[in-house]
Amino acid sequence: LLAYSRVGTRGQPFVEVDCKTALDLALENLATAIHETGAVITRDPMPTLPADPTQLAQLFQNLIGNGIKFHGGKPPEIHVGAQRQDDGWLFSVRDNGIGIEPQYFDRIFVIFQRLHTRTEYPGTGIGLAICKRIVERHGGKISVESQSGKGSTFFFTIPDKKVETS
Repeated sequence: LLAYSRVGTRGQPFVEVDCKTALDLALENLATAIHETGAVITRDPMPTLPADPTQLAQLFQNLIGNGIKFHGGKPPEIHVGAQRQDDGWLFSVRDNGIGIEPQYFDRIFVIFQRLHTRTEYPGTGIGLAICKRIVERHGGKISVESQSGKGSTFFFTIPDKKVETS
């Protein structure tokens, strides 16, 4: 809860961030889970843009970590994409996991809203809510496309101009 509340109040100033470096840090933090599950992580070339470097790494870590956690019975395959848009960048984190039913798309970004019991999957139900706060602080939006049993793709945008909101 403290981490959630600090997204807007204790964030670092925006600086030019190499998203490759932020993604590398996220993958380093997830190294044990990647190894234990046999996860394969691929990526597009990453841009440099104005952001909070710690929060950007946390955003990648939460989204990739969910792809690893909710992989179902097969080894996780996760791809991190980055595509230039008119006013910034569209990122995607695609996995081959258990997927999400469409009726839950809005609910998953609300703090403490879990779709599974703690015995099925560990966690607090706060990770995606933190992701949403981080993206919004950067002036972007986050969404998901998914089908049950067919994986999920989380999309988020980050403008390439300095826009900092609380």
